[in-house]
Amino acid sequence: MPWLILILAGLFEIGFTTSLKLSHNFTELWPSLAFLVCAGLSFGLLTRAIKTIPLGTAYAVWTSIGAIGTVLIGILAFGEPASLGRIALLLVMIAAVVGLKLIDNGTDKASPHVVAAPGEQTRSSP
Repeated sequence: MPWLILILAGLFEIGFTTSLKLSHNFTELWPSLAFLVCAGLSFGLLTRAIKTIPLGTAYAVWTSIGAIGTVLIGILAFGEPASLGRIALLLVMIAAVVGLKLIDNGTDKASPHVVAAPGEQTRSSP
């Protein structure tokens, strides 16, 4: 389930980047609102995912899903170039995301060694 949450977070990242372009510097109401909703959902879901998926892995996957999807939206919807180099590098990114999932230890549990920020107390999970 944490990986599904992370994938959804990445999809909402695609939504907020696309909405950002369509908002024309936040001068268009509906795309601006879509940006806020998608960004909130994306960050909220990412926050849930990093409770069980290691932070570095989750962040790399989240940004890769967003980057891959945003490049594809750029090519398909906004006429951006689809050069062989861009497509090859997207495939490398996809392979990296799949690789990160494959090397996940399968436990979907965050490290039990939680470090509190200065001035904060840690508490144990139930």
